[in-house]
Amino acid sequence: MKHIGLYSRDEMLQMNIKTLEERTVSVEEIAEVAYRQQAKWSKTISMQDCIDSVHKILSLRDVFHILQLGAEIDRLTDENQFKGPIQDILKVDLGMFGIDELFGLELAGLYGTIGKTNFGDIDVNKPLVVNRLNGEGKEGGMCHTFLDDIVGAIAAAASTRVAQIINEMQAQKDPNVEEITLDLDL
Repeated sequence: MKHIGLYSRDEMLQMNIKTLEERTVSVEEIAEVAYRQQAKWSKTISMQDCIDSVHKILSLRDVFHILQLGAEIDRLTDENQFKGPIQDILKVDLGMFGIDELFGLELAGLYGTIGKTNFGDIDVNKPLVVNRLNGEGKEGGMCHTFLDDIVGAIAAAASTRVAQIINEMQAQKDPNVEEITLDLDL
């Protein structure tokens, strides 16, 4: 008998993908943010490398907990299920709230200081899907107070993970071999 609340990495990955899709986000959109962030520094990465990294990150238990809780808070906000001032604070994504950024920092921090730095860049510049989510929430559409930061943090972690893999491959590189292939099991 399976203990309720414990899921395998594959189950967590599938539930996270489903939750993202229910909140209008695809893995490919997150990977595009990671790709654009990392492609500035390395010409050896591909979109597939970033998609694979997003999948790996979405299978992590801490990421599962953060994503599921944040998406549920946003959903409950959409349904006006909170009482008092917190409903208004969440609905308008009040800039001084900051708890949503804590979720993002914690998630990105799974990939160290560079993960957090990459998250800061994404949080400030709001590229692609992060900008869309942030705008939808502020324009009275679907609430994404937590999800825009969580998605940005997943992209930051994926970008950092790809960079770490590239650095490890370069460190192990045989001087007689030209091409670097990525080992995405790290």
